[in-house]
Amino acid sequence: QVQLAESGGGLVQSGGSLRLSCATSGSIFSPKAMGWYRQAPGKQRELVATITRSGNTNYSDAVRGRFTISTDNAKNTVYLQMNSLKPEDTAVYYCNAIIVHYDYWGQGTQVTVSS
Repeated sequence: QVQLAESGGGLVQSGGSLRLSCATSGSIFSPKAMGWYRQAPGKQRELVATITRSGNTNYSDAVRGRFTISTDNAKNTVYLQMNSLKPEDTAVYYCNAIIVHYDYWGQGTQVTVSS
């Protein structure tokens, strides 16, 4: 059974930084791509950043230049370095992995940015 384990969320002041991690387990296949999405209260889940196994990245306009996604392919782990955080970044952040043809999701980790 594939599992995604997220860590690194928390409470931070505006302008601060956090680093999220997400490790996959339970599959003999490595993810083709991994990413982070977020959902704020009353809003739909939205893309934050994705990265393919070959290292191609994609960012939403809202986070480009402030967030950096990276992977450790040997560990099937994806990271999200979040700098210059803003109150509007407050959301539950979900890890996503595409393994073979299937989408897998983590349970989410809360990020709260105070003004």
